[in-house]
Amino acid sequence: MRPALSVILLTTLIGVGQGLFAGLYTVQVFERIGLIQGPTGPLFYPVGSAFALAFLAAGLGASFFHLGRPERAWRAVAMWRTSWLSREVIVLPAFMACVFLYGVGHYLGGASSAPGGVDATLIVGAIGMALCLLLFLCTGMIYACLKFLQEWHTPLTVINYLLFGSASGLMLAAAYAAFVEPGLVRFFAGWAAVFTLAALVGRGASLIRNARLKPRSTLQSAIGVKHPRIVQASQGFLGGSFNTREFFHGASSTVMRSVKWLFLAAVFPVPLALLAAGSIGGAPGWLAAAFLVQYAGLLLERWFFFAQANHPQNLYYQRVS
Repeated sequence: MRPALSVILLTTLIGVGQGLFAGLYTVQVFERIGLIQGPTGPLFYPVGSAFALAFLAAGLGASFFHLGRPERAWRAVAMWRTSWLSREVIVLPAFMACVFLYGVGHYLGGASSAPGGVDATLIVGAIGMALCLLLFLCTGMIYACLKFLQEWHTPLTVINYLLFGSASGLMLAAAYAAFVEPGLVRFFAGWAAVFTLAALVGRGASLIRNARLKPRSTLQSAIGVKHPRIVQASQGFLGGSFNTREFFHGASSTVMRSVKWLFLAAVFPVPLALLAAGSIGGAPGWLAAAFLVQYAGLLLERWFFFAQANHPQNLYYQRVS
């Protein structure tokens, strides 16, 4: 498939926002049950929520560049009964609203309580976490539900979206804490390392799986001819078409291999090394670099994710003997 920059930005940016919010809420829950010492500054949660909301909004904004008629974007919700894309369109704004209310609740002091004496921010945060997980599911299932794209049609697609988003968001949380709450750096860095290593396992499993896939379609089935030997001499067009532009990335196998090894290095070992250096030395710059390197790697990973999917129509339109 041809990777679209708008979709690459959408999926990676909202993943960062989701992971960052999950990290903030986890700190609050762990503090309430006495497992860690919470932040000392009153603006830790509001500013962190603002960062998460900014990433979510940036991802939502990027998605509009993928629409032919952006003014009709509201119609995307119409197919929510059957379309994972429609469900994502509904869940994303709802999640953003929860993040906003969560940050505002903490900014107002966090002392307002719901009936029963429970902190209202805990309730809003719990709803936000449920929507966060649901958003990961919706985003991943947009691709995992497509049976004719074997590279995507696997539970690993949803799992990797969750792991990558959580890892990048927690990596940002570690950098954020280094500037405002140094006491929480190791907490966030530890969880960022755990999710990054889990993402390495998940993505490695998908790469191994995809390398072993055998196409279900053949040139014979693509054109409906059962002759045992078919030689394709042209793409069927004198010039380009929608099919030749939208369903194939056009990159060589050398480029594909290079991108794969680049994202594997940038997403996993390099940020983990920077994360360790920043956690031990307490240097915010190392932690910020860890997030930036990993996010750059995620852009490459997401490009590879889309480019690796081989649409069956390419048997006819892209293969030239």
